Amino acid sequence: MGSPTTNCSEAEMIAAILAGDTQQYHELIRPHERSVYMMALSYMKNEADAEDVAQEAFVKAFRSLSTFRSEAKFSTWLISITLNETRNRLRRPSVVRIESLDEPSDDEDTASPALLRDWREIPSEAVERHEVRKLLQQTVEALPDIYREVFLLRDVEELEINETAQTLKISVSDVRSGYIDRA
Repeated sequence: MGSPTTNCSEAEMIAAILAGDTQQYHELIRPHERSVYMMALSYMKNEADAEDVAQEAFVKAFRSLSTFRSEAKFSTWLISITLNETRNRLRRPSVVRIESLDEPSDDEDTASPALLRDWREIPSEAVERHEVRKLLQQTVEALPDIYREVFLLRDVEELEINETAQTLKISVSDVRSGYIDRA
């Protein structure tokens, strides 16, 4: 038996939340949790900071829900809030965390689900995949912010061109052409 909110549209859930049924907010954001987290992680570079950014984005979205205009998709609006929060965090010097590569980490002896999941993996394939992933990550990180944002929204989050333009507040032709002048 499903929850009574599963058949509600986003607009109906938002109306109910604004009318005082704040319990529905979790149902509203649940489909977007991974996207928000992945967007934050692509900028913050560590899971703890990405979780903080995602949490703050959800809190800000809740507090600003009354300003949401249904002209855009809720997911587009939520990603915009996430991008703004990541930019704000990156401007703060306190976000920079340095971890020594020379000192062993405290959690080396603990098993994680990720390690257990890959136990049958062929070592050479794992190394190759890791190298490709690292190269891709470095390449994406080297892009200017606006190009990285367009790439992540279009190719990772699979947003439409119009949604990407609306999220980044740029023209559709700029998203299409790849030429973006933020001066």
